[in-house]
Amino acid sequence: VEFQLFQFGLLIGLPVLTVVLSILVGQSVFVTFFITFCAAIFGLFMPRYYINMKIKNRVHQALRELPDTLDLLTISLEAGLGFDAALSKVVSRRHGILSDEFRVCLDELRLGRTRKEALQGISERLSFDELNAFIYNVVQAEKLGIGIVSVLKVQAEDVRNKRRQRAEEAAMQAPIKMLFPLVLFIFTTIFIVVLGPAIHQFMEAF
Repeated sequence: VEFQLFQFGLLIGLPVLTVVLSILVGQSVFVTFFITFCAAIFGLFMPRYYINMKIKNRVHQALRELPDTLDLLTISLEAGLGFDAALSKVVSRRHGILSDEFRVCLDELRLGRTRKEALQGISERLSFDELNAFIYNVVQAEKLGIGIVSVLKVQAEDVRNKRRQRAEEAAMQAPIKMLFPLVLFIFTTIFIVVLGPAIHQFMEAF
């Protein structure tokens, strides 16, 4: 609600502010209308763009934390702790996005929600494929009576393999991303240095 109020206030406030400033400066009607239209578009889409960037950064941070969190959770389970106690150990030992979500999950369990509902609440607030697969595997392991430790070991290995693949893909994309600034800045400077004297001599000759 607060975000929607902020978005609505920005959508109304920016055009009104631009109209007032344009009147004070003495801009023409066309310029005032164009600036007001641009301000309205900015006020409409900028808050949504900002929140999407925050979501993307939060998911990226949680994705980086997931392998180590799964390792600690697996070690705690192998030591003889129950799943809830292992989650509590993860929350006490680690700090970050995932530990905060697991803390909320434990609070919901204490309030009477089932483990399935509490874990699915995490996937609703923080949704990406690896975490959804982890939650699904834990729920199915509990439902079918399968050992959670073996499931988490496979899950942690799969997450690390996917992280390695993403790193390789990013490394392969790096030359393409470097091509535009290379052409725009470096090659332009080289052309100026190399061709500058020749162009100067050519102009002097004519």
